[in-house]
Amino acid sequence: MPMTYQTRANISNKMARPKLIVFDLDYTLWPFWVDTHHDPPFLKRSDGQVYDRHGKMVICYPDVPQVLHRLHSEGYTLAVASRSSTPPEAHELCHLFDWDKYFTYKEIYPGSKVTHFGRFVEESGIPYEDMLFFDDEQRNIIELRNIGVTSIMVNDGITKALIKEGLETFQHNRQQHR
Repeated sequence: MPMTYQTRANISNKMARPKLIVFDLDYTLWPFWVDTHHDPPFLKRSDGQVYDRHGKMVICYPDVPQVLHRLHSEGYTLAVASRSSTPPEAHELCHLFDWDKYFTYKEIYPGSKVTHFGRFVEESGIPYEDMLFFDDEQRNIIELRNIGVTSIMVNDGITKALIKEGLETFQHNRQQHR
């Protein structure tokens, strides 16, 4: 039987688990800035791949589909927080990648990630300290750590190993605050 992220990340079922896992989009789930590297409209062709207006393939990081599926199947609530200046295109790509089924919450618009997370608290009732966040920008990591969100720096896109590290860091942080 394969190990789950949760069983890999802890030995005891009594360990803390995030109530909300949040991902940035650009350079976190996909290797580009949606507002500058691809031109809409986007199209999913019969080969299952997504292409932009110029026929350039639009891809996500290799581990992302499996990571999202696995976290969702393990009962985690997932969300997106993106500072994109082109929200419709970001939403469209999430849809074309078939990720809408995984994300309970999506906050995609320009502005501070603190605002995005404030909306998550309002909509979900989940406090900051019960959230785990992955982003490629240090300024966002710092801002969210300052309000109590466990925040993980993403250097080369989301990977299975980074998810494991994030869950372990979350558990460590929760143990420190008991």
